[in-house]
Amino acid sequence: MLTENCEQLEPHSPPNGYRYETIRFKTNVLAVWIVSHRKFLFNDNNPSRCIWGFYNTKTKHYHSPVTHKKVGDRVNLSDTSPYSAMIRQFVGLEQFFL
Repeated sequence: MLTENCEQLEPHSPPNGYRYETIRFKTNVLAVWIVSHRKFLFNDNNPSRCIWGFYNTKTKHYHSPVTHKKVGDRVNLSDTSPYSAMIRQFVGLEQFFL
C-alpha cells in the first residue's frame, strides 16, 4: 500500500503519539497519512495509519479525503484539524455548542 515516500509535509504540528507520512498518490497529488505510534494487536503490532488528506503540488492546495483512494473537495488549512482534513459538519443543536 505505502510504497513511494517523497517530500514530507506537515500540515499541522502532529498530536502527541502521532506523525505524518507523505506518499505520492498521483504525479501531482501527495497523500498525507497520520500514523499512530501505538501498537495494536489487530495489525501485528505495527503502527496504524489513517489518511489525513491530500495535497496538490501544482495548485499548492490541500484537499479532504473521501476515501483513502479518492480526493475530495479543496479545504483551507485553517479549517482542518491535526487529525483529519475533513471539515466537521455541525447539524442541529451541535452548532450552538462550539
